Amino acid sequence: MAVEEEGLRVFQSVKIKIGEAKNLPSYPGPNKMRDCYCTVNLDQEEVFRTKIVEKSLCPFYGEDFYCEIPRRFRQLAFYIFDRDVFRRASIIGKVAIQKEDLPKYHNRDTWFQLQHVDADSEVQGKVHLELRLNEVITDTGIVCHKLATRILECQGLPIVNGQCDPYATVTLAGPYRSEAKKTKVKKKTNNPQFDEVFYFEVTRPSSYSRKSHFDFEEEDVDKLEIRVDLWNASNLKFGDEFLGELRVPLQVLRQSSSHKAWYFLQPRDNGSKNLKPGDLGSLRLNVVYTEDHVFSSDSYSPLRDLLLKSADVEPVSASAAHVLGEVCREKQEAAIPLVRLFLHYGRVVPFISAIASAEVQRTQDPNTIFRGNSLTSKCIDETMKLAGMQYLHVTLKPTIEEICQSHKPCEIDPVKLKDGESLESNMETLRQYVDRVFNVITKSGVSCPTVMCDIFFSLREAAAKRFQDDLDVRYTAVSSFIFLRFFAPAILSPNLFQLTPHHTDPQTSRTLTLISKTIQTLGSLSKSKSASFKESYMATFYEFFNEQKYADAVKNFLDLISSSGRRDPKSVEQPLLLKEGFMIKRAQGRKRFGMKNFKKRWFRLTNHEFTYQRNKGDPPLCSIPIENILAVEPLEEESFKMKNMFQVIQPERALYIQANNCVEAKAWIDVLTKVSQCNQKRLTVYHPSAYLNGHWLCCRASSDTATGCSPCTSGLPANIQLDIDGDRETERIYSLFNSYMSKLEKMQVLSPVTPCLHLRRRLLVRGISPPC
Repeated sequence: MAVEEEGLRVFQSVKIKIGEAKNLPSYPGPNKMRDCYCTVNLDQEEVFRTKIVEKSLCPFYGEDFYCEIPRRFRQLAFYIFDRDVFRRASIIGKVAIQKEDLPKYHNRDTWFQLQHVDADSEVQGKVHLELRLNEVITDTGIVCHKLATRILECQGLPIVNGQCDPYATVTLAGPYRSEAKKTKVKKKTNNPQFDEVFYFEVTRPSSYSRKSHFDFEEEDVDKLEIRVDLWNASNLKFGDEFLGELRVPLQVLRQSSSHKAWYFLQPRDNGSKNLKPGDLGSLRLNVVYTEDHVFSSDSYSPLRDLLLKSADVEPVSASAAHVLGEVCREKQEAAIPLVRLFLHYGRVVPFISAIASAEVQRTQDPNTIFRGNSLTSKCIDETMKLAGMQYLHVTLKPTIEEICQSHKPCEIDPVKLKDGESLESNMETLRQYVDRVFNVITKSGVSCPTVMCDIFFSLREAAAKRFQDDLDVRYTAVSSFIFLRFFAPAILSPNLFQLTPHHTDPQTSRTLTLISKTIQTLGSLSKSKSASFKESYMATFYEFFNEQKYADAVKNFLDLISSSGRRDPKSVEQPLLLKEGFMIKRAQGRKRFGMKNFKKRWFRLTNHEFTYQRNKGDPPLCSIPIENILAVEPLEEESFKMKNMFQVIQPERALYIQANNCVEAKAWIDVLTKVSQCNQKRLTVYHPSAYLNGHWLCCRASSDTATGCSPCTSGLPANIQLDIDGDRETERIYSLFNSYMSKLEKMQVLSPVTPCLHLRRRLLVRGISPPC
């Protein structure tokens, strides 16, 4: 989801590594230790939460978080919370990085001092204010002057305890006076439209009889100010919550009798200046914030056309895409946007086939095939990451979750055995785990995504043709990716692949390490398997798997996923869980006299249906077949005065749902759109607002079956099912070429027969550079 700015589409993303905290203040009790977790917030909206690290004043989190940011924001904030014995959370401190300061810390580990947090300092949003001086003649003929203060609107106020019912107080303040007035409360909105005017007397009574125009004394101007305080009307006994304030001195009216401007809300002085930030400890973070400024699609046509022809260039090393891989400092830097662009336009298989075939021809030893960090390897890695994530989850997640929950010891290194543990028992438990993981992998071939299978087919054919005397190379060329670079890393670090919500505990992590090593060796089909282990205990353990049935199962699996013309993936009938979680939904009004209120429900999405129930595990209250989803679109906030809402449109009605935050809303919209993308009856237009009080709020049409008034979000390629913006990826590639232009020129000088001159001319002469 892009943010529009001056004709550009701006895509924002952030990648965060939350490292560790240190020197947190001790708990005021005999234990002294704390149970702490960290949250990531866009302004004051929480979008991520780490695991709880128990009994520590220097908790290590080691968690990664990535998200596309779907809206404007002012700051990125990190809060450290302490959970007490009653499971209540209290804030220890925070780190707040203003958006404009994010480049200072780009992609480097930084220790930040935790700052104190109180309700009065948690401020966001802005106010539109107008001031005007009016000359008024009273009934007695006396001239007085009044200040008209108009509160027009606010934007971006925070959500407090799940709601925002704001109002404003307006005060004319001076050394000897303070007169306050209050707006009406606006319900369920953080962008309230007030448009209320308040009048204040600003001239002194003694001057009324001798002044016929506004000409008050200098000291009056210097001492008067307008203060606007924003509050959230609360039903709690603790009173209303302060949202922020602004102070405008009347000096702004010296040059003109009117003034109109937007003001950012500010925190009020709470008397906490004497507190020392260092007393709260510090937090280590690595933040990578990216903005892609994308122009119209026509601006990128020359470069895009040049890139998409790369697979057809002879030799492929002369293609624009391959040259990009050569000039970039890291191959992955080029691979990520290239793969996404080629996937979007359905050209990733021909391109990877071409560069893989060229790499195979340069390889001298079949045992080293695809073992380096080449452009081919990085492109295949990125393709598997994008196209194979769902396949990975369906295959491994249930087994990984069971291993994490059972928490059985599996240590087989005699030196590391704990007191009371049995080596034989641990070895048997580990063997069972390896068998289970091996079986789910080797039986999952039918679910492997088509695009991955087509790539594996091309790898197999190129390797077999190059090394005709090596009968196993057709298998090792594929296994070096599917086992070594796909399944084994996911088993080793499941949190990085969203198989687990957090890093696993040390014992489980050790178990997964042993499983990953064994699975990697089983998949490699190496001639001497025991010799491939440095540790003698691993070689001993591997004797369990020296049977021919394991090698046969691997080869059958590799044959299936690298065969051309495979089965239709839609023939798989087993329901696959894609996403689940609590959200708030509006009653659909299926009962004639039923109340259309909002209720919290547990939502569950599979590749067959979208359901919700009261709680996880309960029978479904409603089931929507995937084929009945006609569109999934955001819902305008004005419909119900609620943020982060979207609609799942069905033939008879739309289901209105509120997600927990903007990132979660986008994630649900994306996955629901992907799974329903192939539906034949998908809509091309929809209503961006709700149908309420007998009409659509967006177009005012009275019929609830009226055709939509806005075009649906552009669909995703049906065969790829990925949310990729081709123009955004082309802009990234252009930026890479531009940043490495000096290296491109050097390549041209060193080897003038290469396509570098032609490419540079296309970049500079044909106007590929978007207009500034």
